[in-house]
Amino acid sequence: MDEKTANTKMNEAREHLHAAHENMHKVAEAMIPEGMREHQREARKEFLLGIRSLLDVAIEHAEKQPK
Repeated sequence: MDEKTANTKMNEAREHLHAAHENMHKVAEAMIPEGMREHQREARKEFLLGIRSLLDVAIEHAEKQPK
């Protein structure tokens, strides 16, 4: 298989995987009640805000270190 054919096959595989991911996401959303999805979104946001706080502290600590 030449390089062009291999690249074409890789792109085709990526497209199929992307389509499969989107469809699985739609199925999962249909199975989960809206209230639970909302709770999940809020929990994800709180988790990310916690990570942001940890990163802010780490950055402040790194900035205080002597150069």
